[in-house]
Parts: sequence; structure tokens; C-alpha cells
Amino acid sequence: MRHIKWLLITACILLAACGGSAPTSTALLPTPTVPRKGGNMSTSTGNFTNPVYDSNFPDPFVLKEGDTYYAFSTTSGGKHYPTLISKDLVHWEEGPDAMPEMADWTAGNTWAPEVLKLHDGLYLMYYTAEWIEVGLQCIGIAESRRPLGPYVDRNKRPFICQQDEGGSIDADPFRDDDGSLYLYWKNDGNRIGMNTYIYGVRLSPNGRRMVGKPKRLLAGEPNWEINWIEAPFMWKHEGRYYLFYSANAYNTPDYAVGYAICEGPLGPCRKGPENPILRSKCAAAGPGHNSVTVDKHGRPWFVYHAWHPDAIGSIEPGRVLWIDRLVVEHGKAKVLGPTCHPQPIP
Repeated sequence: MRHIKWLLITACILLAACGGSAPTSTALLPTPTVPRKGGNMSTSTGNFTNPVYDSNFPDPFVLKEGDTYYAFSTTSGGKHYPTLISKDLVHWEEGPDAMPEMADWTAGNTWAPEVLKLHDGLYLMYYTAEWIEVGLQCIGIAESRRPLGPYVDRNKRPFICQQDEGGSIDADPFRDDDGSLYLYWKNDGNRIGMNTYIYGVRLSPNGRRMVGKPKRLLAGEPNWEINWIEAPFMWKHEGRYYLFYSANAYNTPDYAVGYAICEGPLGPCRKGPENPILRSKCAAAGPGHNSVTVDKHGRPWFVYHAWHPDAIGSIEPGRVLWIDRLVVEHGKAKVLGPTCHPQPIP
């Protein structure tokens, strides 16, 4: 019966997408709340079991500062941008709303924040919100002197908004080894029935201006991605650029993560033939929208959200927080998950 239910949900999403009215990548389905208690399931043995935060925390991004991890998510629990704080990626405490006061150009629908620390100590948060003037999701920039904010955006309009391509969402800032800055994002094409792409552009040293024109790095394809690609995250490892992305309808078990290897921060990029590298398994349905961080030993960890299989589309528990090891074998990225059995705390 569960497989039938998932197939029906997927069919509905695909029909909506063909009609040009598919739900946008982070809107929630109007399904009933499913009560569930518990947070991370760490034990006194030094192990933990996913999820590490068993409440709604979609589109997670983790910023590591010293020995502390700060996590940011899409709107939930009455906060525009909820935050969590941890010392080990497993035990999380709730933090403040990173941006309690929104910019004048916005009209809610606050999604997918990511934070970049500049060399002068200023933090920039690249975020998605609805531009009230045009009714599309667009990317803004807010700033703070502290990692958890409060972030303030004094701009009168968004930083990026591709109005002829459905809007712009899911911004991902990246600093290369030479200090140069880049930004990646997705056009919200599924909102208007057109294809979706991952874009990239170089940024000025202050992170507030584009240097040159944006480039299309990846396109959604009519395979497992169903022409629906989003949530870019650039990661550099041993001199090679890995561009992670999520694809398919976010509110189905078919949502999954792929990656591409890029010759430089602005491509060209080639998708991994083994994609997707993270897909539904055990207690994780529709895993995706990842970021990458490292533990105290310098080992990479993949941070992502997933639904409980019996609560896809729910507001609570919603999309809960998972972590799993990220490794590179023979130049190929591999996520050791979703992992449902106990594993050592990072």
C-alpha cells in the first residue's frame, strides 16, 4: 500500500508539472500534521542514529566556526530562518531566527539560506524570498556581524531575479582557494512550466556584485531528474570541483541527489554517470538539498533533509535533518547513506 501511495503522489506531481503549475521547490503540501517526538538518537556508547534532528528543518545549510556548527533552514515553526547550534553535528540546540525582520521588498516565502563569512569578519546571508512587486521567488543578500544574526537586508530589490525564467532560488556562495568568490543558484522554471538550470557567476570581493555574466552550468534532464534540478552546492576536494544538486519533485520519494565534476568554478561541468548518489532508503524518503561540512578530524559530512516515509508532505515532522559521511573514491563522490543503523559520532 505504501508503494501505491508513493506512486499516486508522484503521478499527481508529474501531472501538475506537465500543466505548468507544479508546486515550487520548497512549498509544503497541505497534508495533515503527523505527530512525532524525539530529536537526535545519540547514545551513551558514542554512537548516533539518524535523523539527528527529528523535526522540520528543510534545506539545511551548516556553517562551521571554530568548534561550533551553525545550521540554517527554510522557514519553519514561525521563524523566517530557523537555526540550530551543535558541537558535534549530532546534538543540536535551537537558535534564534536568523532574520526576524524581512526586507521591504519581500512578501514571505523565505527559503534556503546560506551564509558566507568575508575576510573582514562580516557575514553575508544569501536567501530566497518572494519579491512582492512581481510575485516571484528571488535571491537577496542580508548581513550581520554575528554568525546567527540578526541579518539585515537594506536593499530595495533582490540581488538576482530571472523574471523571464520563473524567478531565482537556492543561492549557494563558494570561496575558492585563491579567495575568489562565486555564487550558484537555480532558476525557478518549474514554477512556470519551463526547464530548470543551475547557474554560476563570479562575485566581487565584497560578495555583493556580479563579475561578468552568469553561466548555465547544468540543465535538468528528462531522466530521473524529470527536468527539475535545484539546490546547488559547490565543494572542492583535492583540487577538483564537485557540484552537488538535487532533482525531481521535492515532495516525493523520487527526490534525490546527483553531482557533476567541473573543470573550474564556472565549468564546464559533467554529471556523474552513477547519479543519483543519494536516494530514498530505509527511514529516509526523498533525501536532498544538501550542504557539506567537516568534523573535528577534517572528514567531510553530507548534511541533508529527508521525509519520514509515512509523513511525506507533512508540516511536522516535515523534512528532518540527516548526516552521513561523504567520501571520494577514484575521483567519484559517494555518500555513505542514507544510514539508518548506529554509527560513531563525528
